[in-house]
Amino acid sequence: MSTQNDLPADYKPWPALWAMVIGFFMILVDNTIVSVATPAIARELESDVSTVIWVTSAYLLAYAVPLLVTGRLGDRFGPKNVYLIGLTIFTVASLWCGLTGSIEMLIVARVVQGVGASLMTPQTMAVITRTFAPANRGSAMALWGATAGVATLVGPILGGVLVDTLGWEWIFFINVPVGIVAFVLAWRLVPTLATHSHSFDWVGVGLSAVGMFLLVFGIQEGERYDWGTIDGILSVPALIIVGLLVVAGFLWWQSRIRTEPLVPLGLFRDRNFSLGNAGIALVSLAITAMSLPFFFYAQGVRGWTPTESAFLMAPMAIVLMLLAPFVGKLVDRVHPRGITLVGFGTAAVAMFWLSRVISPDSPVWQLILPMALFGVSNACLWAPLGATATRNLPMSSAGAGAGVYNTTRQVGAVLGSAAIAAIIQARLTANGLPGSSEAFQSTDQAMPAAVQGPFSDAMAQSLLLPVLAFAIGIVLVLFFQRPTHAGHGGKPAVATAPAVIVD
Repeated sequence: MSTQNDLPADYKPWPALWAMVIGFFMILVDNTIVSVATPAIARELESDVSTVIWVTSAYLLAYAVPLLVTGRLGDRFGPKNVYLIGLTIFTVASLWCGLTGSIEMLIVARVVQGVGASLMTPQTMAVITRTFAPANRGSAMALWGATAGVATLVGPILGGVLVDTLGWEWIFFINVPVGIVAFVLAWRLVPTLATHSHSFDWVGVGLSAVGMFLLVFGIQEGERYDWGTIDGILSVPALIIVGLLVVAGFLWWQSRIRTEPLVPLGLFRDRNFSLGNAGIALVSLAITAMSLPFFFYAQGVRGWTPTESAFLMAPMAIVLMLLAPFVGKLVDRVHPRGITLVGFGTAAVAMFWLSRVISPDSPVWQLILPMALFGVSNACLWAPLGATATRNLPMSSAGAGAGVYNTTRQVGAVLGSAAIAAIIQARLTANGLPGSSEAFQSTDQAMPAAVQGPFSDAMAQSLLLPVLAFAIGIVLVLFFQRPTHAGHGGKPAVATAPAVIVD
């Protein structure tokens, strides 16, 4: 029997969105905080490059895989309830991260933290889709994109200050009071939306988890094993091939399952949804891939403190915050192709520019200029891609669509983290430096002069990965269609805060 959940006629969706954005902001800050603190974590927990990057990769992997289910959980049990559960898990896991005394336990705690983040993220986009009129979602997505910009600014700077004054543990402890405030606000302001009955494809969950783990482990650890055999059992290339086969099996299963698939492949019949997903994966891959070599260079070669190196990211975040409101308004009025072309084009130029100016004695202003240009890029990518991908989704697929979109974004981040770890180690080796220990462990102060040149060259060469990703994005967005403001099946999208039907 179906019932209808009617939002009040005078309902204002912005307070609820602001309440949820606080939690989303905390997740994003956690990513950037960890990037700037990675050298300190490696030193104090006596880790090497390959192992310490698992602090990021394990979190991203645990974040990405459950997203295929957590979007549906929001549909089934209500986005507010699932968001609050995820927020609780994330906050408690943050406390656990700060209390750990070994790199192995920190990685485990980060996995739990990633699960909490996975429960939270799709609910934010689902609430946008279900409470904002299609013609106004660009402004809501602009807030979503601006949140990424503020987090990009606050995360590294706050992380640098905390690491320099209190220790790396406090980059996690800071989440506890923020999580409590976010819980109270979401409890009071987020509406209880109607739910939909869903079945859950646990076979699909297993296949996607195994496939992604094999891919990430193979890519990230390949250089450590010289792309040969792992402990005499299985070669790295074979591991990656098996991972690809398992992912292919997952997609085949999704096309054959008779109940509800984790990935509704029918959503990809909408060209903009498909291209938006591919675009956000490339953006996420590139941003994840650029931060680690940049902070390794700033702290290792230049000897800057975490706080000083974090301030180099400030121009990017400031420009993004200034431009995001204007871009949000444009998204609702003009074809998204032009905006995203500017985004991907300036991003490719900015990253290539940055890779050319990284050296042991580069003036600071030469680093700041490409970073400021990268802020323009981010302003023209996050909101346009999100709004374009989700604008035509029917209300009943809001959770599933948000789950797929955010999964794609996180898969890009996972692959970016794994790929940049492999590339950094490969370039360090190619430049005559150890791939995982001596050169990296010196990041509490500037490296010896003889090491600085080869190390900075390795980091600069690693930045060509995001350049390639953004160049591919330029080609993708050429195929964007003008949004129709219609749901699947050609039916007009709801013009006011939508009524949702319970199955």
